[in-house]
Amino acid sequence: MNYLLDSNTLIEAKNRYYNMKFCPGFWDWIASQNLVLEVASISLVGEELKKGNDELATWAKDNAGLFIDVDDDATQRAFAEIAELVAQKAPAMKVGAIEDFMAGADPWLIAKAIATDAVVVTHESFNADIKKKFLIPNICKDFGVTWINTFELMQKLGAELVLAQKA
Repeated sequence: MNYLLDSNTLIEAKNRYYNMKFCPGFWDWIASQNLVLEVASISLVGEELKKGNDELATWAKDNAGLFIDVDDDATQRAFAEIAELVAQKAPAMKVGAIEDFMAGADPWLIAKAIATDAVVVTHESFNADIKKKFLIPNICKDFGVTWINTFELMQKLGAELVLAQKA
């Protein structure tokens, strides 16, 4: 995989600009990019999405192949390095920031990106001054992992969402 999707890229798309009812092409495009091994996410993101009771949960279940495991040795080692770095930075952060970050899918997403030399796709932005929570781009920067947003991903992969004409 060249690109790994954060859950917020899928949740925001569903809730806002690529609603599944009026823009099914986006969801078909994600699935097709997964089939050609360009785009994936991790199992923990899939589990998070499948907990819902909406069309995104159904889509995640129907596209289970998008969500790859994180139990390989390289990802496990990268996760340990992330945990160590976050623990070092924790004293400068808000109380509970480390627990919130480490309990979610984010450190595993970054670890899988490190292990597979992938780009993380997220809607979070780098913020060197933030103290309330650990951000994916901040940790990516510490490990030399590239991150982009959904729109940059679509441009890089040449996505075209063409309007269908109803007869």
